[in-house]
Amino acid sequence: MATDELPALVDQLDDVTAELRAVEAQIQELLERQQELLQRKRTLKTKIQRLSEDAATSAEVVEDWSREDFSWSQKVKEELQNSFHLNTFRNLQLETINATMGGKDVFLIMPTGGGKSLCYQLPAVCSTGFTLVICPLVSLMEDQLMVLERLTVSSTSLNAASSKDHVKWVHSEMIDRNSRLKLLYVTPEKIAKSKLFMSRLEKAYQAGRLARIAIDEVHCCSQWGHDFRPDYKTLGILRRQFPNAPLIGLTATATSHVLQDVQKLLCVQRPLRFTASFNRPNLFYQVRNKPSSANDFIEDIVKLINGRYKEQSGIIYCFSQKDSEQVTISLQKLGIRAGTYHANMEARDKSKVHTLWTENKIQVVVATVAFGMGIDKPDVRFVIHHTMSKSMENYYQESGRAGRDDQPADCILYSGFGDIFRISSMVVMENVGQQKLYEMVRYCQDFKSCRRVLIAQHFDEVWDSAQCDRMCDNCRSEKNCEKVDIADYGRDVVKVLRHAEQIDEKLTPLKLIDAWSGKGASKLRVAQVLPPKLPRGELERIITHLLLQQYIREDFSFTAFATISYLKEGPKASALRGEKHPIVLQMRRLGSAATKQGSPSSSRASNYNSQQASPTTTKKSQGKGECKSLFSSPPAKKSRSSSSDTSIVID
Repeated sequence: MATDELPALVDQLDDVTAELRAVEAQIQELLERQQELLQRKRTLKTKIQRLSEDAATSAEVVEDWSREDFSWSQKVKEELQNSFHLNTFRNLQLETINATMGGKDVFLIMPTGGGKSLCYQLPAVCSTGFTLVICPLVSLMEDQLMVLERLTVSSTSLNAASSKDHVKWVHSEMIDRNSRLKLLYVTPEKIAKSKLFMSRLEKAYQAGRLARIAIDEVHCCSQWGHDFRPDYKTLGILRRQFPNAPLIGLTATATSHVLQDVQKLLCVQRPLRFTASFNRPNLFYQVRNKPSSANDFIEDIVKLINGRYKEQSGIIYCFSQKDSEQVTISLQKLGIRAGTYHANMEARDKSKVHTLWTENKIQVVVATVAFGMGIDKPDVRFVIHHTMSKSMENYYQESGRAGRDDQPADCILYSGFGDIFRISSMVVMENVGQQKLYEMVRYCQDFKSCRRVLIAQHFDEVWDSAQCDRMCDNCRSEKNCEKVDIADYGRDVVKVLRHAEQIDEKLTPLKLIDAWSGKGASKLRVAQVLPPKLPRGELERIITHLLLQQYIREDFSFTAFATISYLKEGPKASALRGEKHPIVLQMRRLGSAATKQGSPSSSRASNYNSQQASPTTTKKSQGKGECKSLFSSPPAKKSRSSSSDTSIVID
């Protein structure tokens, strides 16, 4: 009798165990969601407190600075039309211009392409004397000077390439009361290291010739900023030496924490702060899987350039100078008019590429981040990231160079497993560099959330995904996602790492995947770990998820020539000793209508995409964000997946 009941009891136990695992997965999911909401709550409280303080101390921001009856208003209106050939202001431009004309210190946070430069260029034309503009990059200066030259606004720069005669002329113009010079561009190094320049600046200030100081890309002051420059930290001397010269700091990418740090560093007591929304409604955001073959990758890019972007201007951002040179050569061989731009090029060569691209004599600039801040070509139809950026701030700023004419443009990011560790080995010595990189990786790994929601959260904004108007890959695709427990895979990975530790071996990410898959050196394999029957791309996604969730971690080895990233057990690995501990990963179904990306609902985007191919058109390329293989349970582990439907894939 007892023997007859045993199979039924075992089945009941299996059912109860399966249900418990499902409940554990739900609890884990809710706990993770709780942490997300708590973090969001803290962010919102901080923002509400800051806005309340701003309202209490700077009520004039809302009530006064949008007026058009100031003593300078008529001149501002005339110069807007006569010098800059514009008839209207963009959002927050008038308020910012009035505030700085009124002698106030101002911080302006405005998205790339929002028109920040006009906020100090127009006041410079309307003021007596000149405006000192501090820029982090020579390319930024050159771009603005080219535009100002076409507008016949008197402006110049001083940098390492300036001749002695030019330096002498500029120093003379700075103190000449009859000078027509309106804008003087310098790098922060000029402030930090040139005593001669500072002495001349003091004379200009004493003579009433220094109208104001503009610090472009002001986030570079903060060590918490994504483009921290040590020489920016010295700019606090400007307020001490020139206390009556109003200061305007401009950036597209500073969080509240960064701005607080900047305010202290610049010795600015109570600046007015104008913050525009991060959103650029004309930009389409897309993340693609990076093909493993370099040739396939180049072919994918060339198809885009020759198809959707035929005869249209664009930028391709690369991780390294070597990458940018190799990609340029590959594109040129396939008939694309491309030019390289990076920091180690001769100044004249960089200027030549910049000018040719601005004049549409070359179609694509293949560049490192050296080609960036302040680039003001309006008709850039695409920005392609050959490799993911090292932070969300970098990506937002770089992608924002597309579509400054307010016409639809594409921001395409290619995400590759190996790139995570290439970048990580570069940023490991930076303050919070790795933390910022992992935030970028999470953005790339998220195939469900609206891209704009993800960006907004990073910049302390609240965003309703309905307002995206299907202008990102996730909103357009309407993927049918569900959660699946991958804890057993996590246990296998941790077993491989523990085995390597025991035999005093270090595993790079690629060696870990090989050992887990039963490949590579036999001594690295673990007998109890059966190779998973999954495509390599899905194994990479699992490893990445385990890394982001801290079940595994990076460990670095420094040699004379390189920094090498290895993987080891993470702080949460011990949780996997319990069989009930779940690890939840987003998954979706193939073949449903929800996985197919339809045409955008926006009429503007619809018109644009009716003339050019849809941002995601076929399943042939894995660069389309499609998962090509089924997520199947590994052998001999019955309850590995929470679904028996074999049409589920890792997303």
